[in-house]
Amino acid sequence: MSKYVVSIDLGTTNTVMAYAEAGSGEIRLFEIDQLTAPGEIGAAALLPSLRYHPADGELADGELQLPWPSDEPAVIGVLARKLGAQVPGRLVASAKSWLSHPQVDRMAPILPWGAEANVVKVSPVAASASYLAHLRSAWNARFAAHPLEKQQIVLTIPASFDEGARALTLEAARMAGLPSLRLLEEPQAAFYDWLYRQRDALGEQLADTRLVLVCDVGGGTTDFSLMKVDAGAAGQPAISRIGVGNHLILGGDNMDLALAHLVESRMGAAAGGAQPRLSASRLAQLAERCRAAKELLLAADAPDRTTVTLLGAGSKLIGGSRSAELTRDEVAALVVDGFFPLNEAQEPARRARGGIVEFGLPYASDAAITRHLADFLRQHGAAAREALGLPADSTTVPVPDTLLLNGGVFRADALARRLEAALAGWRQQPLRVLHNDNPDVAVARGGVAYALGQSGQAPVIGGGSARSYFLLLDDSGPADKPRRAICILPRGAAEGREQLLAGRSFALRLGRPVRFHLASATAEAPQAGDLVDLQPDEYIQLPPIATVLRDSSAADARKEIPVQLAATLSEVGTLEVHCVAKEDQQRWLLEFQLRGDTTPEAPDEAPMPAGLAAAIEKIDRIFGSRAQQVDIKEVKQLRAQLEHLLGSRESWTTPVLRRLFDTLMERAKGRRRSSEHERAWLNLSGYCLRPGFGYALDEWRIEQLWSMFETGVQNHKDAQVCAEWWTLWRRVSGGLSVEAQLRVLDDFAFNVQADAAERGRRPVTLVNGSEEDMLRLGASLERIPGNYKAEIGAWMLGQLHKATKAAGKAAADKTRNGAASLAKAEATQGRFLWGLSRVGARQPFHGSAHDVVDTATVEQWLDAVLALDWKKVEPAGFAASHLARMTGDRSRDINETLRAEVLRRLNAVGAPANWSAMVREVAQLDQADEKRMLGDALPPGLKLIA
Repeated sequence: MSKYVVSIDLGTTNTVMAYAEAGSGEIRLFEIDQLTAPGEIGAAALLPSLRYHPADGELADGELQLPWPSDEPAVIGVLARKLGAQVPGRLVASAKSWLSHPQVDRMAPILPWGAEANVVKVSPVAASASYLAHLRSAWNARFAAHPLEKQQIVLTIPASFDEGARALTLEAARMAGLPSLRLLEEPQAAFYDWLYRQRDALGEQLADTRLVLVCDVGGGTTDFSLMKVDAGAAGQPAISRIGVGNHLILGGDNMDLALAHLVESRMGAAAGGAQPRLSASRLAQLAERCRAAKELLLAADAPDRTTVTLLGAGSKLIGGSRSAELTRDEVAALVVDGFFPLNEAQEPARRARGGIVEFGLPYASDAAITRHLADFLRQHGAAAREALGLPADSTTVPVPDTLLLNGGVFRADALARRLEAALAGWRQQPLRVLHNDNPDVAVARGGVAYALGQSGQAPVIGGGSARSYFLLLDDSGPADKPRRAICILPRGAAEGREQLLAGRSFALRLGRPVRFHLASATAEAPQAGDLVDLQPDEYIQLPPIATVLRDSSAADARKEIPVQLAATLSEVGTLEVHCVAKEDQQRWLLEFQLRGDTTPEAPDEAPMPAGLAAAIEKIDRIFGSRAQQVDIKEVKQLRAQLEHLLGSRESWTTPVLRRLFDTLMERAKGRRRSSEHERAWLNLSGYCLRPGFGYALDEWRIEQLWSMFETGVQNHKDAQVCAEWWTLWRRVSGGLSVEAQLRVLDDFAFNVQADAAERGRRPVTLVNGSEEDMLRLGASLERIPGNYKAEIGAWMLGQLHKATKAAGKAAADKTRNGAASLAKAEATQGRFLWGLSRVGARQPFHGSAHDVVDTATVEQWLDAVLALDWKKVEPAGFAASHLARMTGDRSRDINETLRAEVLRRLNAVGAPANWSAMVREVAQLDQADEKRMLGDALPPGLKLIA
């Protein structure tokens, strides 16, 4: 048994650890040893969640010595903050926010974001792991007989973290040597802290409370939770969580950034407008200075004004410094009114056309926290009205009667008072504010209080599942008819307790795609395993879960086995469903995210077209295993026959396309019957699986398709077969992994670079590719590293220069041959300009933002594009608009002088307004530009999220 209960708050800004001896009621903060200056150690309750990556020789080995052996090359904690304020581009901050950023590879070394190539980088997961590892080392140095990894540990996370962010948090803990722990939502932890401190008089303290809003605004995220308070036994209140908000990357970091923009503009004005925009790393440095100014000017005893100074870089450290003044009233107006407007009309959050991106992070597009709060209270209106005793048919937004504030942002008294005033205005009467004596450490203390509560030593927050969950036994049917279902988890089920449906058996297919349809209901709860008929107005159908389950003893076995279902509600709000084999108890986990917005009914899938069965028969006739006498003419006409049955292929919806692909994949061997068979199969398969992701089971489909890559094509001497091969991989490239795209890159490089002698030794399985094939293929490989893309772009730029030279020579030839040569050269220019714009795009379609080509290289490409005559070469403007596209991320955006020149040239040639718009501001592509960039239209109903 562990001697201690330990809680870790892995915060965006600070990391905190609290603990208590088992059996003891005293919760203490762990004072964390850390470097406070080179060679100096100090202990503090807060460990700044920062890493500084020093340059070689910047710090002597002895200056980084900690009280324990360490091979960590970075500086962590207080000293990291000090050094990062002096030297730009070497500080890793807000790693926690990156854990919930799905548009980048969170396991890849991408931080510090936008840093120079010579700066060592680390992944968001590894950065988080380094803070946890520091805690583990500090604890083990002090409690050597009771190592941290042997204690009972609670790790807190934002309530709104999705499954990916939670899994990555657990991975960070494993990397830090902490493989066993429990996760707890931060707002719950903050409330646990308050409950524990008031435990001796809890009934009296909550006598008049029915509904508590916990508002947790930290450095990187905003979290809302609702806690219902009922009368319990023996005069003690019964508390349950009834609502959790959506994920918002919105917090103190955004406020600091807004102030940094204001100070930057003042510094530029003071320099007569001659100063260029700050780089991403310098802006981050300025934001850190503005954080200190914000905390000073929003404190209860704040001065009237303060000066923010940004030191120069390198040899100009002092002489190149710049300063600007901030007043208390300005900060109040920008932060208090901007982030916490009173919002008397309870307006919803505003949805911008393009989200805010800074330092690579997709911040919430509306910075007004009170508008997001109004959305949250509407979303949970029914449960909140019930808790408050309000009429169920009321149309007003229910406002809690009690408020608990948490997070470092609320150390600023002005912000705490503003949020209280906003809620009181909505409620039209005052509300009670629970006292949080130290928002910086409340979550860490609350994690310990939670653990003590689980052993009966402290108050607990219960409620279990707010809904009953069902497995629908018929996955389709009229919307106005009852649905047959089996209850897998009843309403009120306790967290962490598995319920096995022992009396029910199901048949499960292994090695094949399977779908699970779930529904939820708030009506009176049946028992687990009960068969019920859900009335149309009683349930909400959840999105189906699709997956492929495999037998651990035979990965490719395709069989049907009897299983039972076991369901658990986890501590962090997820329904975990296991399929358990009746024979050998093998288990397969299906984990569903339940805290999203499930209020609107999930739309039913569109019905399949009437001609689909006949279309499948056509495909089977051409490629099926049965020996059929099929004329080659019929093979060539397959596409036309399918369009006759299903309509124009541009109108085929994604479900139809994937059904056709599955049909083709099952009959893949039939493609080898002739070159015509192979051409038709490759063309249709690529078209039906494009863009390789975005629909249920696409990852599995890509896995099946990728297994064919190494064998190449059967008819390798047929130029059209080879072209269709590369068209297929270009079309589905969005679904290929980094490793697969790098493997494709090998064949691209051979086709582009190999000389005649090397081509003579080409292996049969390496498919020949024309210049046109390779251009389009190379442009589609978005997941390869940026330096490889730069090489592809250099090849394209070289070909563009050749085509431009040929166009100039052909233009001087006034003969018919000259005109033909000019047309050919201009077409080549257009192709390579398109390729260059795709390879150098500032905003990838499916790749990660950290893999874009570096800005300096793209600026050189833009110079070459600007040298062309845009009136004669129309694709030049299109290419320039994508190379100069605004992202809002300074590490990716081109310099302002070049941007202004691109805008001037676009205006001069009368380019479409949307081209200029994407250069001038953060904007989404329209359908026509999206099709032009991708080279194919997306299937109807499938939208790429850029």
